[in-house]
Amino acid sequence: MSFIFTPRQAKAVTFRLQPDVKSIERIPFPPNRRPPKSRLKMSVILFEKYDGDQVTDSMLQEASKLFGENYGVWDKEAARVMGGFAREGSRVKMSPARLRDQCLPQGAANTYVRVIVDNHLAGNAFACRWMYHNRSVCWITQLVVHREYRERGLAAGLLNALKQDTDEIYGLVSSHAAACLAAAKSLGDPLNANQLRFIRDHAEGIMKASPVTYVTNAKLRGSLFDTSQDHNGMISSVDTGFFVDHTEPLEALAWVQENTDWPLGKLLDGHEFLLIMEAKRRARSRSRSAIVSSPSST
Repeated sequence: MSFIFTPRQAKAVTFRLQPDVKSIERIPFPPNRRPPKSRLKMSVILFEKYDGDQVTDSMLQEASKLFGENYGVWDKEAARVMGGFAREGSRVKMSPARLRDQCLPQGAANTYVRVIVDNHLAGNAFACRWMYHNRSVCWITQLVVHREYRERGLAAGLLNALKQDTDEIYGLVSSHAAACLAAAKSLGDPLNANQLRFIRDHAEGIMKASPVTYVTNAKLRGSLFDTSQDHNGMISSVDTGFFVDHTEPLEALAWVQENTDWPLGKLLDGHEFLLIMEAKRRARSRSRSAIVSSPSST
């Protein structure tokens, strides 16, 4: 299904079998704590939503290119830990085949959403769903927005397009604090320390039930899960062994910490933030029983 938005016009809905999508070239800008909004005009914005079995090889090729050009670069430890392919400073890439394997696991309930701006692929998101204690979990397996279209509300639009009325729990791991904030705002309640209790009590069970390999294999890290040792400021994180350079994420985190009460702690090399939350109350089914967290404080 496609949703078209044009300035000063009412929302319209149309259907397309296979839109002709082009990727845009990267336009560099000086590093900044929070990148300025792009001046690119957005005349027509098209959100497209597909079930996992509708995602074609061509779509994954475009998604692979978007990821490789906009996700990040390997850090200095990556080659030593992960192998020679992860050369310091080289861009992190993911082949279409690996995208399908990691983000659209076979036999699972998968969703793919992308946003086309003036016929250019500007961002996309993958999600996978499974059950935990008779409640539906929607896990954001990937969220990427082209750097020239960031700070324009497209991430929130992608997340809103992924939502389903049956979703009761949302989760993601990300090195970007801004992605966590966008997810909390779009899918759950505003990010706050009260949500940590739910993460603490249910993260392990939710992640072990996942059909997504990297989610199942991620190791819980931070004071939220283990108070017996020093975690260097980590509160809710996972060790993914994915050594992406954190220069840009740390700049974003610094901005977030200056402007919000950031509850997930510090970001260390090879780790990502872990966010798990219940869906917004108005979107949850009243007929289902709630998962009750332990009354003890975090």
